[in-house]
Order: sequence, then C-alpha cells, then structure tokens
Amino acid sequence: MQIEVLNIKGQTTGRSVELPDDFFGIEPNDHLIYLSVKQYLAARHQGTHKVKTRAEVHGASRKLHKQKGTGGARKGNIRNPLYKGGGTIFGPKPHGYSFKLNKQVKNLAFYSALSYKAKSNSIVVVEDINMDTPSTKEFVNILNNLKLSAAKTLFLLPDFNDNVFLSTRNLQKVKTDVFYNSNTYDVLNAGTLLLTENVVKQFAETELEEVA
Repeated sequence: MQIEVLNIKGQTTGRSVELPDDFFGIEPNDHLIYLSVKQYLAARHQGTHKVKTRAEVHGASRKLHKQKGTGGARKGNIRNPLYKGGGTIFGPKPHGYSFKLNKQVKNLAFYSALSYKAKSNSIVVVEDINMDTPSTKEFVNILNNLKLSAAKTLFLLPDFNDNVFLSTRNLQKVKTDVFYNSNTYDVLNAGTLLLTENVVKQFAETELEEVA
C-alpha cells in the first residue's frame, strides 16, 4: 500500500512510502485482537482490593451468650459477619489479573490492528520531526497543519526523542511511543496512526517476530 509523505506544514513532499503488507495488509483476526486487548487491560488491573475477615476486624472474642437454651440462634462473638462491623464472608483478596499469551498470538493481533488502520485510511506519514527544544505549542501547530488536532493520535517514532516526548506529554489526545514498544491496544485506541518516514522504513526492515 502506497501512502504519501507529508512535511510538517501538511504539504506533500512528492515522496511516497510502501506500507509492508506483512504488517499492514493481512486479514485481521478479531478474536486475537480481543485476547491481546484483554491481556493488556488485565495487566493494568492493580488487584489490590481487600476486605477484612472476622479474624481481622476489631472486636472482643467473648462469646455473646451460651450456645443453647436462649431460644435464639447460636452466635459466636461480635465479629460475626452477620453483625454490623463484623467480618466479610468470601470477600475479595489481593491477586493478579494478568495472564500469558503466546508471542505469535500477540504479534498477529498487533498486525491485525495495523491492518485495520490501513484499511480505514487512518494512517498519516510525515517526514522526520526534529525539535531542538521541547515545545508543545510547536507540536500543536504541526498537528493543526496535518489536520489531526481533533483526532486521538498515536505518534510512533523510530527511536526515543526526548524533545518530542516532552512536547507531547501534556497533550491529552496524543500518545507518543517508539515503534517497537507499541501494542495492539494503543493502535486501536487511537483514531489516527501518525508515523514518521523512518518508522515505515524500520517496519520494512524488521522481521515479523521482532515487533510487539
């Protein structure tokens, strides 16, 4: 798939790049995408929920009354779960929600997400952006020129660029990452995928199993 390369002013440069079919041209697999996104969200779940059992709540351990002969139900102490302030029966305990996915499954899910973006024409390729100093205002102007100011955008760089990262970190609709750290969730969560020209070249030079 050929796509034009734009400059930071939003104008065509006269160049175009080929999006590799191995990454951007496969038949998407919705089930693998579901599994990958589910794993990503599960790994973000802190799992720190906790309630106190009757052994942990505050209260005397004295038996409230004798077992038999009162005409009422038998009771233990005031920490009984049936009393206000008592412990909780079968309440949540801290545990992890993460689970494992095979690398091949995660890779195919990532390629499927990229292919969806290519099919919907939601990919913009821009020439490499070099910023001498961090400037959010300057980057907002670039987004305006590319007509991406209103879109939720995932901006992928070939390598870490401190000035670009600092320029975009306060923009709520923009997430910046290096291409080899990107994942299925971030691609799908973005309305537009913004790639630099060098990122597309790196995709073309990268073996499939090296990504995601």
